[in-house]
Amino acid sequence: MGLEKYGVTQELSKIVVDYIDELRELLSSDLWENIFLNCSKNEVFIFWLLYQKQAVNMTEIADYIHVPLNTATGIISRMEKNGLVVRNRSEEDKRVVQIGFSQKGIEQFEALIKELAHYGMKVMGSFTADEMTLFYKMTSKIMEILRQENSSTKTHKKVRKITIE
Repeated sequence: MGLEKYGVTQELSKIVVDYIDELRELLSSDLWENIFLNCSKNEVFIFWLLYQKQAVNMTEIADYIHVPLNTATGIISRMEKNGLVVRNRSEEDKRVVQIGFSQKGIEQFEALIKELAHYGMKVMGSFTADEMTLFYKMTSKIMEILRQENSSTKTHKKVRKITIE
């Protein structure tokens, strides 16, 4: 079974399948843990948001990672249990809870950035100037395609109706 049923030629299908299999082997669980320090995708994005804003509320987190509020609350609870974030009540309005980095969270975020920079510099350092230009152009094209796909998905999103009895 190949990718031919998706309109991909048999030759290209073999190349893609082999490439993904090799990538799977190269991104072993040890390497993945080294780079992302056992963080989920959403946790990494929350780290990034906290790095940018220092403190945010749950609604901002849910909006930023595109999940329902209860899902964001669960992620933050797990991160708080692991000592990565802290919840603080606002002095001005006690109903408002702000989420911020704990000291351990700052250290983990800095380690995460250090690991990403290490691997990024290794990869980028191996490129020639022409390859860097080509890489930038290809990455920009991929991002544009994903932007277009994302905007078309948002316009076609179905409204879910819930019947209340």
